[in-house]
Amino acid sequence: MRLFRSSEILGIAEDALQFALEASADAHPHEYMGFLRGEDARSLGLDRDGTVITDVLVIPGTDTNPVSATVKTSQVPNDFNSVGSVHSHPNGVLRPSDADLATFGRGKVHIIIGYPYERDDWQAFDREGKPRKLDVLDVSLPEGESFFDFTQEDIDAELGYDFDEDTR
Repeated sequence: MRLFRSSEILGIAEDALQFALEASADAHPHEYMGFLRGEDARSLGLDRDGTVITDVLVIPGTDTNPVSATVKTSQVPNDFNSVGSVHSHPNGVLRPSDADLATFGRGKVHIIIGYPYERDDWQAFDREGKPRKLDVLDVSLPEGESFFDFTQEDIDAELGYDFDEDTR
């Protein structure tokens, strides 16, 4: 990984957009809110400098209702790969409200997804609330390491236990 990467947001991975659309539909009639993470485009096999949105982070304790979604700022990870936010508007309006604009200061791109949460029911905005183009990219995302991807044998080995010996 290079020390300095381009800050240009090239697009959003198809899988990340699909996740956000589905999460918005699942939250309906309440708003959905998450944060966007990006990865270096070259690490995803693209021959361009820039960042691709690859993940939607769900924040524990988010309070939602039909007209707003509020996250506990203490729960938001301090992540250098954070690039913006995503939230839904159950009323289908694809324009930021004054409350939305107040939260757009963090990050470079903010996505609003509107009811009925179909493939074209979203719009990206810059931090000032101006619509911006955001390509949907068909990239292969690396498999993340699963926190729970281990066995009891792995734990025993890490702790130095050897149950093959007759120590019972």
